[in-house]
Amino acid sequence: MKIIRAIAAVAFFAAISAASVTAQPKPTTTSTPALTGSATGNVPETKLALVDTDQFLDEKAGIVRLVTAAKKVENEFLPRRTELQGLQTQIDKLKADLQRTSAVQDPKVSAQQQEAIDQKTREMQRKTEDAQTAYQKRLQDMLGPIYDEIGKALDAYAKAHGITLILDVTKIQGIVSASESLDITKAFITEFNTKNPATASLTPTP
Repeated sequence: MKIIRAIAAVAFFAAISAASVTAQPKPTTTSTPALTGSATGNVPETKLALVDTDQFLDEKAGIVRLVTAAKKVENEFLPRRTELQGLQTQIDKLKADLQRTSAVQDPKVSAQQQEAIDQKTREMQRKTEDAQTAYQKRLQDMLGPIYDEIGKALDAYAKAHGITLILDVTKIQGIVSASESLDITKAFITEFNTKNPATASLTPTP
């Protein structure tokens, strides 16, 4: 059985994503009619399904454990977000003050103001980069185990329903239109949430 999946994760400052591909042989085959002068060939029987992995993180209709873990990470980083917003406010005020007074004050004072702006800007950049790195690591630590469980559950779902190929529509370009009957997203989310309630979280603590 071949399952292709690519799951997008939420972002704090910038989007991050995780993708994986697993493959297993499909033993069931069907025979095609023999052609004149040729031996009978075996063609694998294929059942295709589509999944929209972006919906896994939908706050209202997504995978509860995944959404809960993502919110937990967001809440952990709220203090850093608030600090960065405060720094940006300070930088904006310093720039406004310099623009308002530069034409009438001593150039040395303007230079000092500009240096203060540059220092705050460097501090902002450094703390933003640190926050991004820490956030992405924490997000991976928290959501990674759940995504592993989702991957296994997708494999099990495919086997249980005789599906030989699952495509993630968010990662496959060129899918313009498809029958709604091929979309297993809602059914899979419902089944996963039923079997994996939020109280059975696999996410690690800090």
